[in-house]
Amino acid sequence: MDEAVSRIRAIALDGIPGAQMIVPANAQLSQIAHSNRRFHDILDHAEIVVADGMSVVAASRLLGKPLPERIAGVDLVVEVCRAAAVTGMSVYFLGGNPGSAQKTADNLCARFAGLIVVGVDCPPMGFERDPAESAAVVERISKVAPDFLFVGFGAPKQEYWMEEHAEALLVKVMIAVGGSFDLLSGQIPRAPVWMQHSGFEWVFRLLREPKRLWKRYLFGNAEFIQMVMWQFLTGRKEI
Repeated sequence: MDEAVSRIRAIALDGIPGAQMIVPANAQLSQIAHSNRRFHDILDHAEIVVADGMSVVAASRLLGKPLPERIAGVDLVVEVCRAAAVTGMSVYFLGGNPGSAQKTADNLCARFAGLIVVGVDCPPMGFERDPAESAAVVERISKVAPDFLFVGFGAPKQEYWMEEHAEALLVKVMIAVGGSFDLLSGQIPRAPVWMQHSGFEWVFRLLREPKRLWKRYLFGNAEFIQMVMWQFLTGRKEI
């Protein structure tokens, strides 16, 4: 985590042209990339991809390229905001369920004195399919030019939107954060710390939302294991 936050901060300070993309990737995103070339290329060209899932960390160790730890998107938001508050850099919260981004901003401002929040935006569902609405969102963000833009639309919508608008956005770093605002706002409870660290956070989520998640975890996890084992047995460097 320390290395990731340090590199993200350095990217923002380097003044690299264009909005640089950071993506926390879990098993689900790996599966999307496996079957979708566009999404594969987005991950491949992202400035940093971190492992947002113990299954990805376990796979990296099995495949001989061990990652040091899981970096959950929700924890990355917190740590980047912590660093931003210390250095006087600004943040912008985009997406999430109604009210969750604002509550997240309030909670983090209360936690980190000096955090500069220059914008909170929750566009209506389906806004990304309306060019005028998307342009208005880009304009609102670029008007305040934040150092860090947190985008919480869920995958792969958030990654597609970030890719499409990277050149137009006056942002230094944009970070895909999925449903992090819902957790940080308190709208949805997070698993106990021991479950987060042991790799069983997905069990907590499944027990809370079985109807929505059972297919993803039952079939998705099986597909991910199959992909990793195929890579392991064939010695391929990419899935």
